Amino acid sequence: MSGFMLATLLLAGSGAALQPADPTPESAFPESLELAQVTIRERVIIRVQTLAPRLAPAPRKIKPIKWKERKAKRCVAVSTLATASVNDRNSVDLVLRSGDRLRAKLESDCPALDFYSGFYLKPNPDGKICADRDMIFSRSGGQCEITAFRSLVPER
Repeated sequence: MSGFMLATLLLAGSGAALQPADPTPESAFPESLELAQVTIRERVIIRVQTLAPRLAPAPRKIKPIKWKERKAKRCVAVSTLATASVNDRNSVDLVLRSGDRLRAKLESDCPALDFYSGFYLKPNPDGKICADRDMIFSRSGGQCEITAFRSLVPER
């Protein structure tokens, strides 16, 4: 509801009515007139949960995948994120709904270890998170700027 509509409702509900215009400015508004302002702000925070480590040993030994970094776009749509994992000291790997992987490189003085239990994103109105613009926030209160995104492809 806009502030103007709210002020109009307050005036109507208080029984105060504006007097007809008078040549004297003091009589333009009744003495019991009260004005109010309401500000409504929207805040969206998206929680990204990291992959849970396996509790039971795998029935057969699987060779871990080694990833090779490639160039990637500067921004990624938040709606495409599925989950994340922390595999490196200064980065967080993002798994997209399509199955593709991106590595979010973090600023040098920000260890990714703080993000093992998940993290939060505050998307901008464009619905994207971008390198050199946005930050990720740990559940414990820390924050790190994303410096770059790198696409991950399996090494052959």
